[in-house]
Amino acid sequence: MNIVATGIPDLLIVEPKVFGDERGFFFESFNARNFAELTGVDTPFVQDNHSKSARHVLRGLHYQIRQSQGKLVRAVAGEVLDVVVDIRKSSPSFGQSFSMILSAENKRMLWIPPGFAHGFVVLSETAEFLYKTTDYWAPEYERVLLWNDTELGIDWQLDGATPLLAAKDQAGKLLKDAEVFE
Repeated sequence: MNIVATGIPDLLIVEPKVFGDERGFFFESFNARNFAELTGVDTPFVQDNHSKSARHVLRGLHYQIRQSQGKLVRAVAGEVLDVVVDIRKSSPSFGQSFSMILSAENKRMLWIPPGFAHGFVVLSETAEFLYKTTDYWAPEYERVLLWNDTELGIDWQLDGATPLLAAKDQAGKLLKDAEVFE
């Protein structure tokens, strides 16, 4: 596996070593020992989540203010624009966003440490998205940043389409009003 820095502290792109031929492909999608050696992150994953969404479904920007979750995310079918926002006040990149395409084709993953808000929008007809988390879902601590907060300046690559949003995502808070990490 290859680790690529993103320019935001602790946020890392993970590129697996893929072996393929005319029969198909094989890759190790996660190996705790290698992940710890290459990233310096030696934390157990306690929950795996799998979602399927239609084109223009936008999920996010979610985080847990307590029981904060680190996430290792990837698309296993289709294509998504994955987006994170650094909401650690002590970070030099506080308030900055990072986005990248995750797809079944490119097989890339993103390591999102605790202290980030996370979301994605589906760019293909459908997409299936997997993520491993370092802590359990705790709805009482879940918070949502408003996906279209102009202060964040995120280009969701919707090309004029209206995103399909859950009620909690429509009611997200602006960064300036949100509960964030110290």
